[in-house]
Amino acid sequence: MEETFQQLYANGALLVMWGALLFHLVLPIPHSAHPLMLWRKIAEQLATKVNRHHSYSQSMLAGSLSILVMILPCLVLLIALEPLVWKAPLYELALLLLALDWRSSERLTKQLVSAMSNEDKPLCRQRLKPYLNRDTNSLSLLGIGKAGAETIIMGYGRNVVCVLFWYALTGGIGAFLYRLIAELARTWSPSRKQYSPFGKPAIQLLAALEIIPLRLFAVFIASGKSLSAVISGINQQAQSWPLPGPAWLLCSVGHKLQLSLGGPAIYQGTRAERAKIGGRIAPSAIHLAQIQAILVWRIFAWIVIQSLLLGLIYQGL
Repeated sequence: MEETFQQLYANGALLVMWGALLFHLVLPIPHSAHPLMLWRKIAEQLATKVNRHHSYSQSMLAGSLSILVMILPCLVLLIALEPLVWKAPLYELALLLLALDWRSSERLTKQLVSAMSNEDKPLCRQRLKPYLNRDTNSLSLLGIGKAGAETIIMGYGRNVVCVLFWYALTGGIGAFLYRLIAELARTWSPSRKQYSPFGKPAIQLLAALEIIPLRLFAVFIASGKSLSAVISGINQQAQSWPLPGPAWLLCSVGHKLQLSLGGPAIYQGTRAERAKIGGRIAPSAIHLAQIQAILVWRIFAWIVIQSLLLGLIYQGL
């Protein structure tokens, strides 16, 4: 028994992943106190210095160079620290803990379900505001339902599935760097006027990093009942959404539960026309709970399969 245990876990990759998930679920870092909030503040300060809006090409170049200025020093520091730590698995565990964010989406779902059940629109808008770049002050219950559904779906997809995917491929450093890039893309989102087109390189980099894990997870969501209908919906509607990874995931959940997603959104007082995807049912409180349930169960399946693959790859079983 001891020999089998050593064979499976001597590398530590599985123990690090399971330990990070367990620690995060038991003792999560509060969203408002997370170190990545400081990262976003630094990104905002850098953008105010270099984003001069001179021309499209200059803004794109400034955005690309800003990514390098933010990411390369972090990469060098993380690699330099690795030989200095007492135990490498503990270092990996710490980085994966910082990259994961399961509980924020879970907490947001509970808060929105409670507030929407009471039709408390001001509270719903308040809960959504920290997670959205769009204006929330004028959201109706329909808009709150759609915005909440999209936020929950992408929260689990990016902050759990993509983080675990990059951990499997590149370890804790890769998972943490992915999360840093995701936060840059959100901070410099070109949906806000001051970051257009400065933030496009960050969005393009994030889209490249998440296209495979989000599409794989979309297939996980589609599996089971109504598989052919969900795949057909993805094929018909995914092209109309600007980012390929989120397009598949949002379409998959929307068609799986027949929920209407997408549609117009207001950014800094300007109405942005977005494609309507998914089904025809307007998301309500009960639908947000259903979204969370299907996502969580599929994530459990993802973790089981990833654990098996890690065992096969790292231990040569």
